[in-house]
Amino acid sequence: MAKELTPDICVIGAGSGGLSVAAAAAAFGVDVVLLESGKMGGDCLNYGCVPSKAILAAGKSAQTMRSADAFGIKAVEPEVNFKKVHRHIHDVIATIEPNDSVERFTALGVNVIKERGTFTDPKTVQAGDTTIKARRFVIATGSSAFVPPIPGLDEVEYLTNETLFENTRKIGKLIVVGGGPIGMEMAQAHRRLGSEVTVIEGVKALGKDDPELTEILLEKLRGEGIEILEGTSVTRVERKGKTGVRVITDKGQVDGTHLLIATGRAANVDGLGLENAGIDFDKKGIKVKADLRTTNRRVYAIGDVAGGPQFTHVAGYHAGLVIRGILFRLKAKPDYSKLPWVTYTEPELAHVGLSEKEAEEKYKKIGVYRWPYHENDRAIAERKTTGHIKMITRKNGQIVGVSILGANAGEMINMWALAISKKHKLGDIAGYISPYPTMTEIGKRAAVSSFAPMARKPLIRGVVNFLRRFG
Repeated sequence: MAKELTPDICVIGAGSGGLSVAAAAAAFGVDVVLLESGKMGGDCLNYGCVPSKAILAAGKSAQTMRSADAFGIKAVEPEVNFKKVHRHIHDVIATIEPNDSVERFTALGVNVIKERGTFTDPKTVQAGDTTIKARRFVIATGSSAFVPPIPGLDEVEYLTNETLFENTRKIGKLIVVGGGPIGMEMAQAHRRLGSEVTVIEGVKALGKDDPELTEILLEKLRGEGIEILEGTSVTRVERKGKTGVRVITDKGQVDGTHLLIATGRAANVDGLGLENAGIDFDKKGIKVKADLRTTNRRVYAIGDVAGGPQFTHVAGYHAGLVIRGILFRLKAKPDYSKLPWVTYTEPELAHVGLSEKEAEEKYKKIGVYRWPYHENDRAIAERKTTGHIKMITRKNGQIVGVSILGANAGEMINMWALAISKKHKLGDIAGYISPYPTMTEIGKRAAVSSFAPMARKPLIRGVVNFLRRFG
């Protein structure tokens, strides 16, 4: 039987951003409807962040067994059971799944409808046999794997992040098209689990990160046996034998058993009826204003579908801003100057704030300070000495950017995201007490190193010598 609902908020999409909006609204006693035709938890839980980190952990365990000799433990080549690796991945998903379930959100007071939401006019969404006329709508439909129009691709079997984690057999030779974070993470995971791997990247692998650090990381990945072809364009794809695949590039051809397309993400805007609602969008996503409202003032868009940085934590960040705007009428707009991101290879590559190039363009005079892992006692003890921290500051010492390549970089970057958001200076970092021995000390050592030139100045030495006369 058809029915009509008039909630305060209607959220379309139950990924990270949509779930955060729904939970927060319900916590304040607001009437909220949540629409989701697919899996609760969205891409992150089911096809992205969670399963990718699970398979990376499996690969890391295998690599630990291979490199045990350095600790006086006999190294062995691990026997990898891909059915059990698959089970591990899906056990992890199943453990987290209840937090995002229909049952949990229903218990929180959210009216969850397992149907696709489509705008029929600027004030109305249709979901199955339910018509929803809400005071405000929030579109949080996320993104999906972008599949480029490569000639021949529609004639071969290929994987994306949405199908990769269903594999239960060892991949003989994996060809990865795309050298971004997803491509490089999956390349290393599968190489460590016993597959041959070739990555094909049209420009520069991990091109959005600091080139000084990515050069070190790519050398490390190549050292593990991953072939990385940069500046290489794919011209077509074709079958090789009954089950294989051949990728033809402008520099030759690569044969493999499996093909993974990791060429970025595309906003999920199809089927939303955005035209009916007067909402502008393009291939990058829905166009939003500074407060994340669309061209229809009743409707907000958050997360990947809003066309900005595509990270799960950005969707959650957007959700908080939108809740402030809808419930408390507070003006809030995203500030990406403090946005951190991490590539979860080993070693990890993490960044927050401005790059060295961006800082030079904005401030002209900057400071750049580094400290290597190979001069950190904890890193030496654990034999994790690849990489360093790179800190960018303004002339007055304010920290405006930090990049870290090395063990636990993804955990360390939390501190620097806070430091940048609070506009901390080098003196603040040099003045705090860091427990010994920890790898996080590299940040303090980098900050302290900024004061070294002062110790060599004649004026400073003269003051020290003068004060010594008084005992």
